[in-house]
Amino acid sequence: MTYYRRIGAVPPKRHTRHRAPEGGLYYEELMGEEGFSSDSSLLYHRHIPSAIVDASPWELNEQGTEPNHPLKPRHLKLHDLFPGEEWKHHDVVTGRRLVLGNADVRISYVAAGETSALYRNAVGDECVYVESGEGTVETVFGVLPFRQGDYVMLPRGTTHRWVPGGDGPVRAYCIEAASHITPARRYLSKFGQLLEHAPYCERDLHGPDEPLLAEGQDVEVLVKHRTTAGITGTRHVYPQHPFDVVGWDGCLYPYTFNIADFEPITGRIHQPPPVHQVFEGAGFVICNFVPRKVDYHPEAIPVPYYHSNVDSDEVMFYCGGDYEARKGSGIGQGSISLHPGGHAHGPQPGAYEASVGKDFFDELAVMVDTFRPLELGEGGRAAEDPGYAWTWAGRGPR
Repeated sequence: MTYYRRIGAVPPKRHTRHRAPEGGLYYEELMGEEGFSSDSSLLYHRHIPSAIVDASPWELNEQGTEPNHPLKPRHLKLHDLFPGEEWKHHDVVTGRRLVLGNADVRISYVAAGETSALYRNAVGDECVYVESGEGTVETVFGVLPFRQGDYVMLPRGTTHRWVPGGDGPVRAYCIEAASHITPARRYLSKFGQLLEHAPYCERDLHGPDEPLLAEGQDVEVLVKHRTTAGITGTRHVYPQHPFDVVGWDGCLYPYTFNIADFEPITGRIHQPPPVHQVFEGAGFVICNFVPRKVDYHPEAIPVPYYHSNVDSDEVMFYCGGDYEARKGSGIGQGSISLHPGGHAHGPQPGAYEASVGKDFFDELAVMVDTFRPLELGEGGRAAEDPGYAWTWAGRGPR
């Protein structure tokens, strides 16, 4: 993120003495990407940020995946993963169930009501879409309030915890990268400003407003990281609370962006998915489909044409409205469709004809397109609707 922010107390010149009121020095930490060669921020700590007093294994939920074999489109009902009031016993970090994944990105889902432990992802950035619920994310940079429809963007290495508010569950669709996640490059100037043709601008991005200071000794932080064997976890114990930053400045920090602030790009005929793009990472893109006016050519067919993803797998998370193209397929709120490379897909039978003459679609969905095949995680296998692949034909295998 290249939009500069300055929060709290920082010295006039970087890498110079910054003294506390009692006379001691604050400890400067550079949090930066790509080995000092990309976005960064400078944080000023009361205590030494690298001091730990214990480290032990943290056993993650099942992280294994299985290939999409035999190759077929799939429908996953994510709300079935947390039936009834089970959400009350989970938090947004440890309650996640892995749905889909490959070497570039892993998609999990959780319904939660408990405050999470302190957590840091050392594998890559996280983009968490809040399907429902509200609360705050407390971070080493400060507090981020979140609400339904927010993307919560958390840079790699950001220590944070999720604190639900309200009476209902926080339902979160968690996109975990093995890289950094940024706005689409074509929206940015060569110096990083969002351009006039971008569907959102810096005013729509909301970072922390003030430091968050907490006291405590022997504080545990869960760290997700990689080994040669795959993704694993470690529990670090810090002698003092890591929320000890009195000020920071720079261009790397967590922020929220609400899907309602995305301004859709429309045209006389059907627009391809890249016009709906909001973010990108290495090996994948994130798009959102929002309520919008649709094609206004007199002969337009507003729903998508049938298409083959020869270079990518397409994952659509349906999180609001009524998705015109898949009516009658069983897909509803909380559903995922996985349409893999090597298989043509498109609207449900009858939807093509029924869309003629419509001028508005009331739909809300988050799409992830990957450029390497996705495999099914434990949550994906548990939530599958086994009849989905045959919905275009109207009958199953012989």
